Amino acid sequence: MPNRPSGESQATSHEWGLDQIVADLRASREQLHRTRHPLGIRELPSREAIVKIVNGLRAALFPTHYGAPDLTAESVDYYVGNTLESTLRLLAEQIRRALRFAPENHPLSDTELGTHAFDLAREFGTQLAGIRALLVSDIHAAFVGDPAAQHITEILLCYPGVWAMTHHRLAHALHNLGVPLLARFINEIAHSATGIDIHPGATIGPSFFIDHGTGVVIGETAVIGEHVRVYQAVTLGAKSFPAANDGALVKGNARHPIVEDDVVIYAGATILGRVTIGRRSVIGGNVWLTHSVPPGSSVSQGKVREGAGEGEGINAPDDYRGA
Repeated sequence: MPNRPSGESQATSHEWGLDQIVADLRASREQLHRTRHPLGIRELPSREAIVKIVNGLRAALFPTHYGAPDLTAESVDYYVGNTLESTLRLLAEQIRRALRFAPENHPLSDTELGTHAFDLAREFGTQLAGIRALLVSDIHAAFVGDPAAQHITEILLCYPGVWAMTHHRLAHALHNLGVPLLARFINEIAHSATGIDIHPGATIGPSFFIDHGTGVVIGETAVIGEHVRVYQAVTLGAKSFPAANDGALVKGNARHPIVEDDVVIYAGATILGRVTIGRRSVIGGNVWLTHSVPPGSSVSQGKVREGAGEGEGINAPDDYRGA
């Protein structure tokens, strides 16, 4: 058999050519395909930390379901307080990192930014009781609305809609406090886990029930009233995206539906644009709706009944644009 190559030639034949790869990646980063923030911000929010924060908040909100297994009536308050202390401090640090991305915070020093982040985390903490009340209303809506639900514990531990709404209620509070990046992080974690995509800017009233849930999409400026129920693959989206003179999309304008109280939207329905779905309406499965419908409407493929009268189903009367 021929002799094996020398040690030197073996090393050469097994090299990766890292010098060239590293140089190519540097050229991509620095010149060809830059993705870095214009201010060069390198201290980013941590997904791992945000998952830990949400788990801590969930345990503080529902300690007997998500907290320590041996909690008693005497120890539960201590557990909640101790969990919140560590969780809110971790939250304040992640808020500080996220605030750097807001233009209005660019002039702040590190000390000022840290103080502002702590104040926001403390304010967020004061809202937790109200958030819990909303979540309990969602849980009860699921129990009342799903004949397969056996008890509250099953809903809390198993229902993806409640899991997604827990993230959303927390994220929406942070969004309103001026921390949109962190809020988006929280909702995208739920999106990955459940297939339910809710923008943290969406305003959702109490007793909201997402049945089954997979494929539900709710846009940033959607407004949903009380006692609304939606099924899987429902989309509350935008119909169009206005552009500025330079071609860039206009951001922040109201472009998603308003859904009033006591509405039911069945599986696969798509509702687009700043339209209003009147209270007590029923939107049938697989309907494509781009016009408002009056209260009490029943919309199915090819028909609008009751509030809207007879018509072309997915097109409500042109003179109705909601309240």
